[in-house]
Amino acid sequence: MTRSDVGTILVTGASGHLGRRVVELLLESGAGPVVATTRTPEALRDLAARGVMVRLADFDVSAGLERAFAGVSRMLLVSTSAFDRPGHRAEQHGNAIGAAVRAGVRHVVYTSFARPELDSPVLPAADHHATETAIAASGMGWTFLRDNLYADNLLRSLPRAVASGQLVAAAGAGAAAYVTREDCARSAAAALTARELSNARHDVTGPAAVTHAELARIVSELAGRRVTYVPVDPVVLRSGMVAAGVPRAVADIAVSFDVGIARGFFKAVSTAVRDLTGRAPTRLADFLASQREVLFAGAATR
Repeated sequence: MTRSDVGTILVTGASGHLGRRVVELLLESGAGPVVATTRTPEALRDLAARGVMVRLADFDVSAGLERAFAGVSRMLLVSTSAFDRPGHRAEQHGNAIGAAVRAGVRHVVYTSFARPELDSPVLPAADHHATETAIAASGMGWTFLRDNLYADNLLRSLPRAVASGQLVAAAGAGAAAYVTREDCARSAAAALTARELSNARHDVTGPAAVTHAELARIVSELAGRRVTYVPVDPVVLRSGMVAAGVPRAVADIAVSFDVGIARGFFKAVSTAVRDLTGRAPTRLADFLASQREVLFAGAATR
């Protein structure tokens, strides 16, 4: 894309993994000018040295957001990680949406969530529902990227499963179409630089839905040792996490994801990644194979 094609593009949360990667992809493609906002501008000095306009933006302080978004044509609104109290994240997003309207932003690409429905058992779904509703009512154009579960997040739990030989979860026989953060970033960059935009929703998924039993088999093959899926009741899982020192609020959110998997909220598979980027999404087995060093970090101590 050339600069005249889309105007100035802004990426929020650019000090996070997803936001930073989107900025890097925009730079690689020659799109821009590019603005990156963050609560910690000093963390983006390297991007500033590459020509990115780095601006301070704190979604809890609405007064400064309009200035941060000034002169922007398209914006990627990366959902925040404010889980300290119910509704906090939706409030932050609301502040950003209002400021974007006042600043004259024409189109918002939002990193949403698979099936952000009010009856979803997954606790963060309500925030995404509220944010999508606010953006749709704002008068700005919009693209909702409903990202499935990150394959990358499995790297938090699978090393323990490899070390113990047990993958414990409350996901039942449900499946999830895990998608890599890289595929989500590429999809976001493509959506931001599309030559023509219209309001659209995209279910951003991996190429197949995978159950925990299948996940255990994949990990077993990679590790060369047996890893067994041990399904447990959500109440039991929550109690075990809390007993292990996990804050109750965090445990509630984590368990709600498993319940969402069990109830089929993450099983749908789409062609969105290929449609947006021209490239097929990464298979979960291939992604995990590329992360062997992380997966097997604790296995030697077993």
